[in-house]
Amino acid sequence: MRHTIQILTTAIVALACWGCNRQLPQAEAVNSQPVIFPDYCGVTVPCNIAPLNFRTDTTAEAIAVFACAGKEEGRFRLSSADGSFRIPQRKWRRLLSEAQGDSLLVTLYQLVQGQWKRYAPFAIHVSADSIDTYMAYRLIPPAYRMWGEMGIYERCLENFEEEAFLTNRLMNNNCMNCHSFCMQDPDRMLFHQRSTHGGTYLIQQGRIEKLDTKTDKTISAFVYPSWHPSGRYVAFSTNDIKQDYHFSDTNRIEVFDQASDVIVYDVERHEVLTDSLLMSANRFETFPTFSPDGQTLYFCSAEARSMPEEYDQVRYSLVGIPFDAAHGTFGTEVDTLFDAPHEKLSAHFPRVSPDGRRLLFTVSAYGNFSIWHRDADLRMIDLSTGATNDMEDVNSHEAESYHSWSSNSRWFVFSSRRDDGLYTRPYICHLSPDGKPAKPFELPQAAPDFYDHLLLSYNIPEFVRGKVRVDKRELMRVSKYGTAGKVGISYWAGQTEAFP
Repeated sequence: MRHTIQILTTAIVALACWGCNRQLPQAEAVNSQPVIFPDYCGVTVPCNIAPLNFRTDTTAEAIAVFACAGKEEGRFRLSSADGSFRIPQRKWRRLLSEAQGDSLLVTLYQLVQGQWKRYAPFAIHVSADSIDTYMAYRLIPPAYRMWGEMGIYERCLENFEEEAFLTNRLMNNNCMNCHSFCMQDPDRMLFHQRSTHGGTYLIQQGRIEKLDTKTDKTISAFVYPSWHPSGRYVAFSTNDIKQDYHFSDTNRIEVFDQASDVIVYDVERHEVLTDSLLMSANRFETFPTFSPDGQTLYFCSAEARSMPEEYDQVRYSLVGIPFDAAHGTFGTEVDTLFDAPHEKLSAHFPRVSPDGRRLLFTVSAYGNFSIWHRDADLRMIDLSTGATNDMEDVNSHEAESYHSWSSNSRWFVFSSRRDDGLYTRPYICHLSPDGKPAKPFELPQAAPDFYDHLLLSYNIPEFVRGKVRVDKRELMRVSKYGTAGKVGISYWAGQTEAFP
């Protein structure tokens, strides 16, 4: 704290001296930081992030001065007639480069009733840890029931370039969902389409494969995916999913499973592998995810309940089972990491950091689909010690839900409704080597008021190490006219009770 005060004091003195050369208005000092949106005060950002454009809480004339902490070089000022600031990308990149491993300071001047006020500077900490260059996400109306307008998009995080990977306008207004990448690899991904051109689409090194994944031994077609790091396997859930609306509840929408199982798909042999420990008739199993070494399959498991009558009594534990990739077999025991009956909470969306050290997941009071649960929060388990971090500095009073890791394990992105309680927006958070999370920041946009006008939610934000390279015309051809390949089922001696 003392170090921060010293830096801020030095910056104020430096700015005052610099004001002799570049005219700044005579201003009354305000002993508080300004109110800005998005809230970038005190956040930690990667050294290669796009400019953090923002607006003030009024449309009054304003000036923003940007400076590296304790440095003279790179300082610049921006003037705004309406309180909105768009930072030039060249100046921003130079400032990030000079502030890497330290902080840059922003001092805001605001004209209030004819009098200039100078607010206390706020810091933006610039980490030397870079971030993956792309993020993929789905944009969809917030109710998740209608999909007249929907698409999977790619956004370059170093600037504001966004491109549609696929929109349902090109696919006869189908629903498309659950895009997933193997270890953040843009050349190895999958997604589902439902309705007219239904199927699971696997894209590997530009080769497109369309699969019909519904079998007479599984509950449904494949749903929630997770790639094995080798790319040989993909874990999926199969779910009988229902959605309904509350008449009087703070959680507007309820999504629940009437039945669910976990399976593993062998990409090379086109076969489904499973086990009775993953397909129990008296339990709901869902949300599988592989460890980065490929030796453990984590998933969520709950005692089966009568649905929908007991929807608010379902609580999922977080469990793991060994997986032998060489033979495509599972261990004989399930290990519990988060015990729902003991914790009196329900776990969802487990994701392990690529370095294998930590597991991030979501908790809520009940259920398995927490996007509309206002009490949903993130938690993190240290896999070497078993210690759990409640992530108090990351969570908000609204829902935090889906999340994914960067390839260097230093960043994670998560969906949050903290802006208005209605639309999910992507927030990015830095994690120090010792596992301490910083204050998260909202994905920056070119227009400071972008989120005020966007009437779509971000869904399944995923970091990607580059741009997806696929022939989109060929993808559309395969989707509309290609024949979907069928998947088979593997049986093992002593394990056939998995198939009722």
